[in-house]
Amino acid sequence: MNARPLVLVALVALAACSKTEAPPPGADTPRAVPFAMVTRQPLGAGINVNGRLVAREEAAVSSQLSGYLVARVLVDQDALVRAGQPLAELDATLLRADIAQSRAALAQTRVAADKADQESSRVNVLDHTGVLSDEAIAQRRLAARTAHAQVDQSQAQLFAQLVKQGLMVIRAPVSGRILTRTVRPGDVASPSTVMFTMARDDRAELDAEIPEEVLSGIHAGDHARVRLASGRWVDGTVRLVAAQVDAQTRLGRARILLPVDREIRPGGYARAELAGKPMPVLAVPESSVSYDGNGASVTVIEPGDKVRRVAVKTGARGGGMIELTQGPAAGARVLTGSQDFVLDGEKVQPVQKGR
Repeated sequence: MNARPLVLVALVALAACSKTEAPPPGADTPRAVPFAMVTRQPLGAGINVNGRLVAREEAAVSSQLSGYLVARVLVDQDALVRAGQPLAELDATLLRADIAQSRAALAQTRVAADKADQESSRVNVLDHTGVLSDEAIAQRRLAARTAHAQVDQSQAQLFAQLVKQGLMVIRAPVSGRILTRTVRPGDVASPSTVMFTMARDDRAELDAEIPEEVLSGIHAGDHARVRLASGRWVDGTVRLVAAQVDAQTRLGRARILLPVDREIRPGGYARAELAGKPMPVLAVPESSVSYDGNGASVTVIEPGDKVRRVAVKTGARGGGMIELTQGPAAGARVLTGSQDFVLDGEKVQPVQKGR
């Protein structure tokens, strides 16, 4: 028997067997992956807000006089002063000369008034005697009254200049800390020019921006914890909640009064935790979020059960959940824990987490 036909028959049979055992294209079973839904829910034990540190009450200090040169500046920024303490002095040289002139003018009018009184008293017994006409007698008495009026006017002018003399020293209107100083020796004083700004009683507070949806849950007197730029926490109290919401940003405002502390400086930035009703946010399980060199991301299961990686921004955490400040909408399906083992566009078999 010829061996060659037998070899051909064996090869044909082997090829047939191989063709039968190969799986058809597309017969691979999709990978089973757990997923969770993006939900909107309260997150955290309170409300986290940000804001700027401002003076509890800011006082502006300027001169009530105009046209006088600044002679001396007695305090600088960050000085702690008491109410009435001198802050600056104006040059009183010209004013002293004016006061001396007014004193001399007052003395002169008093002499004139004394003379007018004497002439008036001489005619007191001459009424209806015919020695002097009634008109002449009336004129002398009127001259005496006019002289006394001039004395009063001179006294008023002198008093006004003495008041100015007291205002030549610029004093602190309240006790507190000097925040800014813009005055220099040689400047010309003006009521419209602010020389110093002060934080009354050295008190500061946080001007916090509050989302509209949680504003109603915050009330005056609520406790707050405020984190300073250094990382240190201080206790504060909500002093007031604004009566309106910004129409553009949809944010309200609250003032959180803080203790006197040298580290709390108006103009700085701080964050606060308010013990109020937690705000509802978009959240996913922490296991859904992956991190790499490009930042945070989640893997979304799209219609047709194909996956796609989506970049996100995260916020607060709590109870195993993490806030998505930017990312897929509520109701989206995201992988939980298996997102690092699938590729974009790959078809999967979703298995809801917890089932």
